[in-house]
Amino acid sequence: METQNGSSFSSFRSYGRALTQIPNRVLHRACSVSTTFEEMSRIRARSGSHMQKNLRWFDLVGFGVGGMVGAGVFVTTGRASRDYAGPAVVLSYAISGICALLSAFCYTEFAVDLPVAGGAFSYLRVTFGEFAAFFTGANLVMEYVLSNAAVARTFTAYFSTVFGVTAPHKWRITIYALPDGFNEMDFIAVGVVLVISLCICYSTKESSMLNIVLTLIHIVFIVFIIMIGFWRGDWKNFVETSDPKSKKGFAPYGVSGVFNGAAMVYMSYIGYDAVSTLAEEVRNPRKDIPIGVSGSVVIVTVFYCLMAASMTKLVPYDAINPEAPFSAAFRGATGGWRCVSNVIGVGASFGILTSLLVSMLGQARYLCVIGRSNVVPAWFAKVHPKTSTPVNASAFLGLFTAVIALFTDLNVLLKLVSIGTLFVFYMVANAVIYRRYVSIGTTNPWPTLSFLVSFSATAIIFTLIWQQAPPGKPKTFMLGTCTVILVALLQIFHFFVPQARVPEFWGVPLMPWIPSISIFLNVFLLGSLDGPSYLRFGIFSAFIVIVYLLYSVHCSFDAEENNTCSQKNSELHKYQVGGDDDANTVQV
Repeated sequence: METQNGSSFSSFRSYGRALTQIPNRVLHRACSVSTTFEEMSRIRARSGSHMQKNLRWFDLVGFGVGGMVGAGVFVTTGRASRDYAGPAVVLSYAISGICALLSAFCYTEFAVDLPVAGGAFSYLRVTFGEFAAFFTGANLVMEYVLSNAAVARTFTAYFSTVFGVTAPHKWRITIYALPDGFNEMDFIAVGVVLVISLCICYSTKESSMLNIVLTLIHIVFIVFIIMIGFWRGDWKNFVETSDPKSKKGFAPYGVSGVFNGAAMVYMSYIGYDAVSTLAEEVRNPRKDIPIGVSGSVVIVTVFYCLMAASMTKLVPYDAINPEAPFSAAFRGATGGWRCVSNVIGVGASFGILTSLLVSMLGQARYLCVIGRSNVVPAWFAKVHPKTSTPVNASAFLGLFTAVIALFTDLNVLLKLVSIGTLFVFYMVANAVIYRRYVSIGTTNPWPTLSFLVSFSATAIIFTLIWQQAPPGKPKTFMLGTCTVILVALLQIFHFFVPQARVPEFWGVPLMPWIPSISIFLNVFLLGSLDGPSYLRFGIFSAFIVIVYLLYSVHCSFDAEENNTCSQKNSELHKYQVGGDDDANTVQV
């Protein structure tokens, strides 16, 4: 007795479980589960107390700006410029910003339509089902933990410059018995993570006020850095180097270097994703979320490009300090203005604190919503009745982040981040197209699925040719052919497949072009990442699948729904065939 409804969740749940060979007792649906906002509300009730709706658009812009500007530009700019893009790191930030803005549109449509905590996990759950949501959500939580650990260790590097210490290892304890990359104990990073964990456990609104104050202070320092950089710097550093042996030019490593740099700095935009996880605590989601998410991405992209240009004017790219690039760059350009360099260290430290605050808020809400579905223990879903915050998830992830920040080197962490974020953004872009064009029971899903698979496959082929094929006319011809195929697929899909639903309040404009471009850019940037990133992704993804098969599928919200429905069906069947004269009047 299966009924069709307007959601794709039920069909994809069965399909996903069939692919992973899940036991038959939960493989076959006994009755359909309508994945609507009402169902999301029932899942939300598992947290006990509700999160208070007291955030406005300016809170979200503050969280977005604070979460993004405070972290990545101080963490990744140095290595991205020195090892990949050179002075063209400015373009790397612009490319990443465009990609993030397109993904932000996709997030916004979901967040307005489903204003619940959990961000990508919740959106993918209502579109592609439980397994796809758990797989991507768990990867994103790990991405948060790794990036926050990297940011916390960078805090030590910048904070040390406040006191004139240019070598952050002097503030760390080295244990020579451990392997390189894991042998420098950073207790300052641990302390920062634990203090922020306590703050976000206490109150979301108070955390917002603290974030706004820290962000405003930080923006003053950012404007100061930009102005001094353009004033004291030299334009010749955009094309010249400090070492005659280094490659010269604006893009010394070519176009591929620019995109490799864009892939590395993309972790700088993870903050806007954290904003979407706060949707459940927003007063007016229809108005506040679009302004908060998209507005913060635009503001941050402008700041990033200006800061990268400022740093490049101050010092040649091959002389950049990879751990604290801005403080070191300013010191090198001003002939010993150490006090000013120390002030920059103070500003960067404020920015890193705001970034950690926002990111740790986001990661806790992801885990909280995952816990609501019981794919991980429901203990993580509990919301404290007094603070209205997910205390258990916040405390657990805070400790986990602190442990990793204690001993893992920044260079190791940077190689492991970005891939999870890009993968989740890729999935959300696919989900927003599927949700627009497919309504189970009224539309055929295969044209949309065929388009998504074909478009992604062509984007992957384009990326492989770009990365692997030698330069020349054959490469240009193959890239041009792939581009024509991509545009043709989009046009054919746009003209021949009608939309099944139109968002009532806010939707991604130029559908399906914007989410499709987002899919392509995310695939392209994924192809720019190195081997260790994919190794981490593969190992952790295998662990996620094992956890899902051994635990999640048996305890999840969906499994409970199936069991309940099966019991009801059994009772109904017993009454109907048991010979009771009144069987037909029994209602279950």
